[in-house]
Amino acid sequence: MKIRSITYFLNPKYPLDESALRQAGEFLARAKAAYENAGYEVQMTRLATTPFPKLLSDVKKLPQLAQDFAKILPQIGVDYVSLGPALIEFPESYEVVPEAIAASENTFFSGVMADKQNGISLQAITACAKIIQQASSITPDGFANLRFAALANVKAGAPFFPAAYHDSDIPAFAIATESADLAVEAFSGQQTIDDGRRALISSITKHGQAIAHISQFLVTNRQLPTFLGIDFSLAPFPDDLHSLGNAVEKIGVSKIGLHGSLAAAAILTEAIDRADFPHTGFSGFMQPILEDSILAKRAAEGTLTIKDALLYSAVCGTGLDTIPLAGDTTAAQIAPLLLDLSALALRLDKPLTARLMPIPNKKAGDDTNFDFAFFANSKIMSLDSAPLNFPLNGNESFSLQAKRSNA
Repeated sequence: MKIRSITYFLNPKYPLDESALRQAGEFLARAKAAYENAGYEVQMTRLATTPFPKLLSDVKKLPQLAQDFAKILPQIGVDYVSLGPALIEFPESYEVVPEAIAASENTFFSGVMADKQNGISLQAITACAKIIQQASSITPDGFANLRFAALANVKAGAPFFPAAYHDSDIPAFAIATESADLAVEAFSGQQTIDDGRRALISSITKHGQAIAHISQFLVTNRQLPTFLGIDFSLAPFPDDLHSLGNAVEKIGVSKIGLHGSLAAAAILTEAIDRADFPHTGFSGFMQPILEDSILAKRAAEGTLTIKDALLYSAVCGTGLDTIPLAGDTTAAQIAPLLLDLSALALRLDKPLTARLMPIPNKKAGDDTNFDFAFFANSKIMSLDSAPLNFPLNGNESFSLQAKRSNA
């Protein structure tokens, strides 16, 4: 396994507090060295800020903020920054996101569709669908949507991008892992589910506690930032040894996408819940279609569909991720999928995101043809969707309470 990222959360102020940003860079450099000295490869260091609508007096300054960060990140030795979500309380904040995405290549963004305070906002869902559709044409390959996610019931402090944002003036940090290989190893050659699950829980606990020990040492010596925990979502890398789809098939499903897959996803997510380490973020089964070799293969075969991925979101960690769609997919077709995801998130009281990638000049069944080390190529997936009718196509917000426990 590897550490996917060390994410440092802060309020950078605006104009940017360069002293605070330099301190963040210095901490991340120390932290990276500490984890690597313990034997963990660290792929990236990242910043996540307070939501930009609360940071800026005028949200139209967002593209400039993105450019300001693009200049300072190399100076402080940090790879990427998430500038937080557009917020339901600031409806104008969604409109400026596509321009901001185009303004820089190392900034990430998101948009809230639903949360416990506001319920499900149909207006925000429509706005997020428009961002996805508009961002798809920023580059010829549709790659810009890798830097935007629509959020449902996602709290601050999740270290995985693009969902990461901060909600405090006190700096903090959290760890995101790349650990699908632990699940593949745990269930390889096992005779029972319990044997595989015990092996996975033991492995996650061992690494989680080791990472937490290093993290607490960093805090003890420096006081700040505070340590939020580890998001031990079983993030993949696009080869079979690091494929969560492969782990599902090791559990006993012939091909992920066939019946039995949801049970396997639940087993893997529950193992993370059982493991003893400081949890934060999603900490569950992750299903990024284009970042996982087996998921990409099954999607290309048609065995794994968008409806399957949505179904697994009921028991998984992050939701719908890196889903390749036809280039002519409209915002009105995207919105119903985002609505379903939002309903799942609030009804089940779990965080979910959608990172959808319409690819210009591609139609369902076409090859994706990305040249990116973190992607496995697949085929454009079919979206069975049509524009919503009244009243679901309105601008209202409505509450949706979490399912009541019968216990």
